[in-house]
Amino acid sequence: MHPKERHTQLIKTKAAAAGFQSCGISKADFLEEEARHLENWLNNNYHGEMKYMENHFDKRLDPRLLVEGSKSVISLSYNYYPERPLETDGFKISKYAYGEDYHEVIKDKLRNLVAELQEEIGEFSFRVFVDSAPVLEKAWARKSGIGWVGKNANLITKKNGSFYFLAEIICDLELIADNPVADHCGSCRKCIDACPTQAIISEKIIDGSKCISYATIELKDQIPDYFKGKMDDWMFGCDVCQDVCPWNRFSAPTLEEKFRPNSTLRNLAKSDWKEMTQEIFSSVFRKSAVKRTKFTGLKRNLDFLSE
Repeated sequence: MHPKERHTQLIKTKAAAAGFQSCGISKADFLEEEARHLENWLNNNYHGEMKYMENHFDKRLDPRLLVEGSKSVISLSYNYYPERPLETDGFKISKYAYGEDYHEVIKDKLRNLVAELQEEIGEFSFRVFVDSAPVLEKAWARKSGIGWVGKNANLITKKNGSFYFLAEIICDLELIADNPVADHCGSCRKCIDACPTQAIISEKIIDGSKCISYATIELKDQIPDYFKGKMDDWMFGCDVCQDVCPWNRFSAPTLEEKFRPNSTLRNLAKSDWKEMTQEIFSSVFRKSAVKRTKFTGLKRNLDFLSE
């Protein structure tokens, strides 16, 4: 067997054994199609106050500028779908933030995966990414055949829906690239019609400045009046466009214990959220992605929902 074929097969076998839902491979090259879309998105100011999206434009489109000598982008997905929705007595948290911070959990899995691969392949240059650095995750996952980009701009698969994290290993290994899969959204517009703030302005294009996830997580200033009466008690993130997606009827509960909510989080009543202190916030969300919004941000969100 040719080394390129053997290494490709080994990577996919090891990734599955490590618990990753999908593993696909792309050639590390310039993302020509995405360049035009990204430029238009930025020019329309759909990124709102997320000014970091304007940085490293070239690196976002060419992994060879991000990781010197890179030849392949290995895209992986990891399921986070919960066994049941978190009962928060009204206030809602996006499912991806129920458990421990995915950045750390997935990065540990990636490092362990690479260590196992290097034991069999030998040393190779690499970097691992989990929603970090200027990497267009969905573009690489689509190119590698993991899924297609839906009308809600999330990556969707026929087998698993869209409730999963994406991650990448960009490396200097020569591997066999996969092919993209067909788009299976058809004429469905459930996500577009269900969005509480009309943030999905056209197929696959999101006005981030109108998104509830943006308002509750990314935005550091006061939440604009535009969102009044539209947030449906989402205090951190929003899952509406995924919850209504027909493909998510195939989502199965994650097997990763660390993505399950801790007992304290399960038992917080609405009054507990309103009376939360910095000390309780730090204790409950010490290992959670929710800590990104900080205590002041969560209080701002709760105050806005209570107005």
